[in-house]
Amino acid sequence: MKALIEGLLRRVFPDLQFVCIPHEGKSDLERSIPRKLRAWREPGVRFVILRDNDSGDCLALKDRLRQLCREGSRDDVLIRIVCQELEVWYLGEPEALAAAFADEGLRLIGSRARYRNPDTIPKPSENIKQLVRVFRKSPERGAWPVI
Repeated sequence: MKALIEGLLRRVFPDLQFVCIPHEGKSDLERSIPRKLRAWREPGVRFVILRDNDSGDCLALKDRLRQLCREGSRDDVLIRIVCQELEVWYLGEPEALAAAFADEGLRLIGSRARYRNPDTIPKPSENIKQLVRVFRKSPERGAWPVI
């Protein structure tokens, strides 16, 4: 996911300075939020938390993340919940998918009808497993490419 976010942000906001901090799954992310927000002291820095809901309650999840941010003494964090799986972003950005898995052939999936509207794909991670044999999503680690 880090490769996708970095590629997307550089293309959309070429002058934006940012740091992507990947986590080893949702538990790791949630444990680290208060600690990282309290420790980061650079003035003017803004934070964005991006997480999938895995068929959970989006509003409850966002409230829980917002509370963790308050524990970290920040209430100005932008929190975005992806409707189901973050992997749908890979399917929506074939160039980032190709870069993440070093497979130029993946750039062509955007021309296939089933991938033109990735939000309609019920299990994006399963589609990626079919396209990218080295992809693995384990419940413990979350959705990170394993190469």
